[in-house]
Amino acid sequence: MQSDDAQYLKRKVKPGNIDVHPTEKALVVHYEVEAAILGEKGDAMHEERKESQKIIRLRSLNASTDVASLARKVVEECKLIHPSKLAEVEHLIFYLQNRKKPSSKVEKEEKKLVKPRELTPFEGMEIDEEANINKIDDYVELLYEDVPEKIRGSTLILHLARNPDNLEELLHNETALGALARVLREDWKHSVELATTIVYIFFCFSSFSQFHGLITHYKIGALCMNIVEHELKRYDLWQDELQKKSKACDDDPDNQNLRREHEKAYKKYQSLLVKQEQLLRVALYLLLNLAEDTRTELKMRNKNIVHLLVKTLDRDNEELLVLVISFLKKLSIFLENKNDMAEMDIVEKLACLVPCDHEDVMNVTLRLLLNLSFDTGLRTKMVQVGLLPKITALLGNETHKQIVMCILYHISMDDRAKSMFAYTECIPQLMKMLFEHREEKIDSELISFCINLAANKRNAQIICEGNGLKMLMKRALKFKDPLLMKMIRNVSQHDGPLKQLFLHAKWSCGILQDYVGDLAAQISPEEDEEFVIECLGTLANLTIPDLDWELLLREYNLVPYLKDRLKPGSAEDDLILEVVIMIGTVSMDDSCAAMLAKSGIIPALIELLNAQQEDDEFVCQIIYVFYQMVFHQATRDVIIKDTQAPAYLIDLMHDKNTEIRKVCDNTLDIIAEYDEEWGRKIQSEKFRWHNSQWLEMVESRQMDDSEPYLYGDDPDALERPDLFYSTDGMSSEPGLSPEPYGQFHSPNGDFSVCNGSNGRPATAYGFRPDEPFYQGHGASS
Repeated sequence: MQSDDAQYLKRKVKPGNIDVHPTEKALVVHYEVEAAILGEKGDAMHEERKESQKIIRLRSLNASTDVASLARKVVEECKLIHPSKLAEVEHLIFYLQNRKKPSSKVEKEEKKLVKPRELTPFEGMEIDEEANINKIDDYVELLYEDVPEKIRGSTLILHLARNPDNLEELLHNETALGALARVLREDWKHSVELATTIVYIFFCFSSFSQFHGLITHYKIGALCMNIVEHELKRYDLWQDELQKKSKACDDDPDNQNLRREHEKAYKKYQSLLVKQEQLLRVALYLLLNLAEDTRTELKMRNKNIVHLLVKTLDRDNEELLVLVISFLKKLSIFLENKNDMAEMDIVEKLACLVPCDHEDVMNVTLRLLLNLSFDTGLRTKMVQVGLLPKITALLGNETHKQIVMCILYHISMDDRAKSMFAYTECIPQLMKMLFEHREEKIDSELISFCINLAANKRNAQIICEGNGLKMLMKRALKFKDPLLMKMIRNVSQHDGPLKQLFLHAKWSCGILQDYVGDLAAQISPEEDEEFVIECLGTLANLTIPDLDWELLLREYNLVPYLKDRLKPGSAEDDLILEVVIMIGTVSMDDSCAAMLAKSGIIPALIELLNAQQEDDEFVCQIIYVFYQMVFHQATRDVIIKDTQAPAYLIDLMHDKNTEIRKVCDNTLDIIAEYDEEWGRKIQSEKFRWHNSQWLEMVESRQMDDSEPYLYGDDPDALERPDLFYSTDGMSSEPGLSPEPYGQFHSPNGDFSVCNGSNGRPATAYGFRPDEPFYQGHGASS
């Protein structure tokens, strides 16, 4: 086009999407500019399009800004935004107003994903001329000469390929690419420099997904796998040779020739090692880029890529290690790859890298360990190889704190590993973090970790040292934090001095008070259910004789609340369960049991038992309350004579759940001891159950009138007490302690009852103590 022909310039602006700036309080308006040069007759002689963006900074935006007014102002002043997008602009400004600002530069750095550094020119890439894309044919000609010329030609092409603008043109030069692929296949074993240079060229293409098909076409990925495997074998041979020479020098220390040979071999080894690691790095980086396609990654796995990568962890080159560990981290999210790593003892190899001076190596190693820590066996291995104290020591490092916390949290999930934390400096550091935490909501990783640790008795003792419990209670009650209260609840479950800490724990207005009242004061319909659940659970754990439960129930008027919450559907199941557990705890006190029985809680429990019959934990805890009630003289008669609780217990006597059967049997034994009529019915049911198969056979037979009774001629054989199970060994003393059956009452409500008892009857036998017993057989098998 001649400049004289151009008459007009036509420019058109096309508005595009509106977005928020990733870091600043600003809007980003995308738009496209179309420019056309028109000829004398108005026809377009040349057209160009360019995408651009405008940033609108909202410097005045703060928490009190009127978002609607600001949005209108932005739309009015920016011609690139159509008035119809006012609602969208308002929404984006509202998002910016509420977007949480990163707390610090350190936090942003920590959260940034560590990636291997871009490959840089290496030794042997230097050339004495500037590469020119127009001379590509000359460079290809060099690929048909001897190795030195091939290195020179490929190096010149590499200098072109390192500029992304040249990749499109190189892509269409099939002659050049075909020659490079051929030379790599034929000569890679002859020259490390040549192999490194050509692989680097294809690596430049691998950095862009649209060129991956080209690399697949020339089978460069498979070739790189072969190169890596071969080089690792060469490395092993070098190591063996050096060890032999070193041993020979040790055996004959006065032989100077041997020593000189060893020194010469070592220098050669060092030189070769540098070149080999350059080749390994560029080949593995190319494979990592290709592995973004999971199908390609699967092919690599089938060719044992995990084995090769884990073997490379023995190297000292930090840039190579960052690349290898990054690759392993990517692979570790798949079960099969993780299992391969476990077989290669990867945890032992990674343990040697923690801690290390290289920040990137340290960061990516911890991230890989986090991925591996989801596996129980590998978590155990981390503890066995001594990683726990090493990782704990990094809690004070702001850069690694978050990732370290997550790894330690996973390790703390295993009961056997919990106790190991008591021998590190972990717990004091965590307590310091808790008390110095300025925000109302504690980081989920930190509080979850603390909850797990508090489940171990020795850890709980360390947590409560000094003013530990006082500070925890103060913060939990101030912010009504259910997770912090869950941690306190875990502390309260341990027998011994820890429970006593909740009594006589603080001075207030010159009077010595305890935390029990503080906890009871939170049990109210107005409080958050999650918080109330943890307060109830903590109180239920305090099975200590010094606690006056009757005074507590009266002072805080808890009985109506407990009764109301027993109604099915009155609250979440978790809260109702905690209420049942709480009733079981306070029922250990004679006067409290009587107070609860008079309030009508027992019929409410029976109604709840009907509603929750398929939930083993509910069933077990309700039966435990019955057990406590029949233990006291004041409530025994109420349970036996005024309720259907014994009938329900007979129904559940042969439940599939072991814990339910245990607590049922012990409760029924006490009932049988104190009530003759129920005793006969319980014994009859035990007899029927024990001999159920025999009775079935007898009942199914058509017996002749002349056939004698199986127990002789006595038709009342079933009334003979010597045929029944006896209650020998069950004390009839009124003061029998409930302690032997304490295993039925979990302090946290966490029974190990997993299997639902299908077929559990929805109702009891449906008889009263004054009615005949055999109206049906409803015990579940």
